[in-house]
Amino acid sequence: MEQAARIIPLYLLLLILASAARISGATTQDLAPGTTADHARFESLQGPFSSGPQVTEACLACHTEAAKQLQQTLHWTWEYNHPQTGQLLGKRHVINSFCGSVTSNEPRCTSCHTGYGWTDMNQPPPSTESSVDCLVCHDTTGEYWKIATGAGHPIYQPMELPKGSGKIVQPPDLAAIARQVGSSGRQNCGSCHFNGGGADGVKHGDLDSSLVDPPRSLDVHMSPQGANLSCADCHTTTAHSVAGSRYLIDARDTSGIDIPGHTDMSRASCESCHGMAPHSEAKLNDHVDKVACQSCHIPEFARGGIATKVWWDWSSAGQLDAQGKPMQLFDEHGHVKYLSTKGSFKHAENVVPEYRWFDGQVRYTLKEEKLDASRQPIQINKIQGSYNDPNARIWPFKIMRGKQPYDLVNKTLLVTHVFSPDDDTALWTNFNWEKALQAGTAAAGQPFSGQFDFVTTEMYWPLAHMVAPAENALECSACHARDGRLAGVGGFYLPSRDRNFWLDTLGWSAVFLVAAGSAAHAGARIFVFLRRRRKS
Repeated sequence: MEQAARIIPLYLLLLILASAARISGATTQDLAPGTTADHARFESLQGPFSSGPQVTEACLACHTEAAKQLQQTLHWTWEYNHPQTGQLLGKRHVINSFCGSVTSNEPRCTSCHTGYGWTDMNQPPPSTESSVDCLVCHDTTGEYWKIATGAGHPIYQPMELPKGSGKIVQPPDLAAIARQVGSSGRQNCGSCHFNGGGADGVKHGDLDSSLVDPPRSLDVHMSPQGANLSCADCHTTTAHSVAGSRYLIDARDTSGIDIPGHTDMSRASCESCHGMAPHSEAKLNDHVDKVACQSCHIPEFARGGIATKVWWDWSSAGQLDAQGKPMQLFDEHGHVKYLSTKGSFKHAENVVPEYRWFDGQVRYTLKEEKLDASRQPIQINKIQGSYNDPNARIWPFKIMRGKQPYDLVNKTLLVTHVFSPDDDTALWTNFNWEKALQAGTAAAGQPFSGQFDFVTTEMYWPLAHMVAPAENALECSACHARDGRLAGVGGFYLPSRDRNFWLDTLGWSAVFLVAAGSAAHAGARIFVFLRRRRKS
């Protein structure tokens, strides 16, 4: 009875607390596990808000240091001093094999910046703390989106999109979104990283919207049927600085498992979770020092039903239809294969990676870098590594190929003006190469001689996502074969792929001796058996 007397008041107290929570409009079931604050109850987030910066100001009332932290990171500055190569990298400085450069293509490219109002890439991003965009990383509703021409802003009034379509799109409800903020999920990161290069899946090949809710067969880490990890589980974050960058890659992590209190929890690598001997079979673990985990566990990329771009030929841009208007053509799978303003494209799905020795160090082609056009294809980013390099392993890559404009006098790749927010401009409706290059180079502060041609280029994109379950990893024969996946990777002897006279002679001699010995032994047993039968 005494025990019951103690339990009943406790039960009533819990009932009262639960009722109070329901009355206030939220219960613990409404919040993500581990959440310690219900933002729906914050008076400062009730709105209304007329702009994104207003939401940020409300957030900073509590999260006083968040904007300062973010503004020190690569996500904000888009600039990185490489500690090994000495190159000043970032979207303002590097030429890529897609739209060439962010510079001159604002505000389209800065629609993926973690802030509001960066309209000139020749200037640093806005310095005011309210220009930081909290919602793009912390929205949990899926209702927050930025307009392509807004330099990071969403729309704030009903707008016709696309222009001329007659379709009126409503702005996102900033207050409702702000009241439901939470930890970053796959959708948050993917809102930009899935759409690099202009569309879903175009750039990376292993990052697209199929990873928001992937089946286990597509990505064993992100799938709800697998580990159900978010991006931040591997790309750990300290003071808004996110671990893992294509500018500085740890191609061979020898530190093992990233243990809190013993290591810094800043390594986004397979080894930081799985260690240096992840397999139960010793022979498989023998491969770890020379073969990246991704090489066996990402059998193909772009295999989530979304194609990636593998070829972009700028030289074919400018063709018009019979009425003298820009064309848009599609291939048999519905992918864009030609745009008058951007040239020819090829897309692919379920693509087998290409493999190279890689030690993590990458040198990028900068806007001012002089290149030798006689040595094509030009490597837009140069990777390095070899069998004898202790830091190198065999890595899988998507290699983006195409043709890009090149200054014949200055010997540089050229920045092209390829985006206009106004569909009625002459540049957008009647593409002209000289005008596009003049506009692009002027905006980028890049010299332009007026004499140009097109060169073939290649750009390496290391693969680390779309990790298949162990049962779908590559079989030994995928590489250990004459025409296997590693047919073009040199510098070492690979059994079943390579031929060596003395090794082959020794091996076949051993096979012959074993066969001869077995035959002799079998013959002797038969002889003894028959002899015994005659005697009996």
